[in-house]
Amino acid sequence: MAETLTIHEVGPRDGLQNESALVSTEDKAEFVSRLVEAGCTQVEVSSFVRPRWVPQLADAEDLIRLLPRGTDCTFWALVPNRRGMDRALESGIGAVATFMSTSETHNEKNVNRTLRESLSALREVIATAKAEGLLVRAYLSTVFGCPFEGEVDPAQVADLAGDLVAAGADHISLGDTTGMGDPSGVEKVLSTLVDAGLPLDSLAMHMHDTRGTALANVLTGLRFGVRRFDASVAGLGGCPYAPGASGNLATEDLVHMLHAMGHDTGIDLDSLSDTGAFMARTLGKELPGRYHRYHLAQRARAERERSVG
Repeated sequence: MAETLTIHEVGPRDGLQNESALVSTEDKAEFVSRLVEAGCTQVEVSSFVRPRWVPQLADAEDLIRLLPRGTDCTFWALVPNRRGMDRALESGIGAVATFMSTSETHNEKNVNRTLRESLSALREVIATAKAEGLLVRAYLSTVFGCPFEGEVDPAQVADLAGDLVAAGADHISLGDTTGMGDPSGVEKVLSTLVDAGLPLDSLAMHMHDTRGTALANVLTGLRFGVRRFDASVAGLGGCPYAPGASGNLATEDLVHMLHAMGHDTGIDLDSLSDTGAFMARTLGKELPGRYHRYHLAQRARAERERSVG
């Protein structure tokens, strides 16, 4: 039966964080406003990491002050540690996301901590956020495979996810950091998590399309019972710390598939596609989303026909 599904748009944060050309705060605010107008209700807008680590997101506080008010949209920001949490609280953001890997090697290369050290730090961050009434989602990276260690034991994923839920996280986002996941692996991970007592409504899937399997993996999760999926407009973004990683699942591709299946996302696909076109113009580059490229080609053809007519 068709249902209403939740799309967590990560373009303004995960999509832009690796772009070398700095995008102005005003253009970022326009980006977010367009997403809200398109019907996005969950938008990750920035990150409170150290500005020298991710210069693109150094304007987090300024951007949050420019966000549209009085909407039904929940705005999220990534927080790496207690200092980032303090900045988030000062900014007035209402929802935060934490992150860690599920493989020791990737976690150490990403944040220079062991899994145990990251989990201990995140417990403090999550407790602080919940005490202040904030929503919390916890990202787990390399869930479906690590570029350094290979396959990750689903039982380890389940243990970490359970610890984060016990710490107070509202949702766990399962990340396919380098696009190594396949439908059978997705089903194996989800089965392990459910058997370990993780409720399906606490889980989200964050799939990368590095190897072209993102939509197939989403479909597997959808049929298993997952109802939250992360995506980035026009396929913006990837992971800078994982060799060979590129390409978040494009939101337009995801929305098109879900709508074709009869599901409701609350998102207007034409308006969303125009937002992707806006970001391609803003960045001055081609973006990888398949539906995005189709939308641009259709618009160009319509313009040619009008000029001929």
